[in-house]
Amino acid sequence: MRDVMEDLDEDKIKYNPNVPVGIMIETPSAALTASILANESDFFSIGTNDLIQYTLAVDRGNERVSTLYSGADPAVIKLMRSVMHDANKAKINASICGEMASDPEFIMLLLGLGYRTFSLAPPMIPEIKKLIRSVTIESCNSIARKVLMMNSEREVINYLRSAAMKVLPEVF
Repeated sequence: MRDVMEDLDEDKIKYNPNVPVGIMIETPSAALTASILANESDFFSIGTNDLIQYTLAVDRGNERVSTLYSGADPAVIKLMRSVMHDANKAKINASICGEMASDPEFIMLLLGLGYRTFSLAPPMIPEIKKLIRSVTIESCNSIARKVLMMNSEREVINYLRSAAMKVLPEVF
């Protein structure tokens, strides 16, 4: 950024020097070093599709292994908790984008992990909005605590689906 700003200054091009600069967290290495990256960033955006793929070493486009691709894997959830912890410590925002942000089964978990900003597929906005308005942060925190103690993707999926069904039975 400094180099770009210097180039703009040299060319006498006006710009806003206070443009927020964010970092996409899409790999396990970025997630695990989020506390360091936060020193160079104004915000994080967690790209869940790539984070899941690279954490689980599963090509979501390969039909032979794509069934192993899951945001409910405990490793993915623990990485996402770690990123939020580091963002909070650095006092920067962390948002969620990707398919998880539009999936009603994951919203309460994400809220419980501390996420408050979601980039959704437009058709999902009314459903996700209704779900968010139907829960408390305390209940979401409880869900996150329980999920973080689980050991399998299947256990997490079953629990999250059950919790979401209680809130929005018409969706499931």
